[in-house]
Amino acid sequence: MIDGVKIKKLKVIPDERGRLMEMFRADDEFFEKFGQVYVTTTYPGVVKAWHKHEKQADNMACVAGMVKLVLYDARQGSPTHGKIDQLCMGVHNPILIHIPAGIYHGWMCLSDAESIVVNAPTEMYDYKNPDEQRLDPHGGEIPYDWKRKDG
Repeated sequence: MIDGVKIKKLKVIPDERGRLMEMFRADDEFFEKFGQVYVTTTYPGVVKAWHKHEKQADNMACVAGMVKLVLYDARQGSPTHGKIDQLCMGVHNPILIHIPAGIYHGWMCLSDAESIVVNAPTEMYDYKNPDEQRLDPHGGEIPYDWKRKDG
């Protein structure tokens, strides 16, 4: 796993009324601070990538559908510089992933219906000065092919 990335397995507690799943707590080992919470959706087959932050860490969980999350360590001097990690998260693998600043990340919706990702970043979004760098998901700057791997 890329240095500094943390994965928390989320516990789903079902009963006759429905279910409950805690996502993120102030006593989690990787909790830094609270900036805001937002929800983003992705349509089937769509790739939302690449994004990187200089200050902000992200704390994400996919709460509906499934996504393939891919991480690329762009931090100079990191012991895992240049490493790529991928994992599937969502209803069949309920996890929260902590993504430190400096890690490019993105995902592709794998489910037949829209996926829903909840993020609790450490910083509030600054509309005048966004802490976000973007790359084309298919541009080749990051050596990753978003095509499905059959076999």
